[in-house]
Amino acid sequence: MNNYQLITVEGNTGAGKTSLAKMLSEEYRARLVLEEFVDNPFLPKFYAEPERYAFTTEVFFLLDRHKQLKELLHKGQQLKDGLTITDYVLNKTLLYAEVNLKGDEYLLFKRLFETLYADLPRPQLLVYIHSAVPRLIQNIRKRGRGFEQVVRPEYLQQVEDLYFNYFKKNPQLTVAVIEADDLDFVGNKSHYEGIREALQQDFEPGVNRIRI
Repeated sequence: MNNYQLITVEGNTGAGKTSLAKMLSEEYRARLVLEEFVDNPFLPKFYAEPERYAFTTEVFFLLDRHKQLKELLHKGQQLKDGLTITDYVLNKTLLYAEVNLKGDEYLLFKRLFETLYADLPRPQLLVYIHSAVPRLIQNIRKRGRGFEQVVRPEYLQQVEDLYFNYFKKNPQLTVAVIEADDLDFVGNKSHYEGIREALQQDFEPGVNRIRI
């Protein structure tokens, strides 16, 4: 793991990406960069009225994530100074926009994304926590964020399909997909240790599947 400079932990809503990113950053004494989604004032409104608030929600996320990653590079915390772990890849902004935006709004958002993305770093390893939709729904209910409780299974499936389509279209990415339906890496230490050990291997570019 310490051979990398930037690792991203990703996954669908409810997969546990932030929890795993925190655990790995503590394990390896890495710099941790977390998305600040709770500060997005449009997110509860989006879940209540998706079509009305989708564009403003996605623009807020894009600008906030871009600001975080730019600050990482411009505060003397260059990626060469040890390991950095994030719980999001900036491309997720465009993936979610593809689900949530239509027509001219999506095209405008894509232009904005491509302008901001050009000068940002790419992760050397993308760890994707994969759980089936029923498990995601269970996790969402368990953590109890009120505005998330209305999320539709169909929406979660759309998001998953877009992630894997993104991996397929970008074979140069090094992706470690953790099959997590039967895992509780937060509550079960042996599950976390299994993930940690699996991530020690040298991965080839493309999708590498991990079963613990």
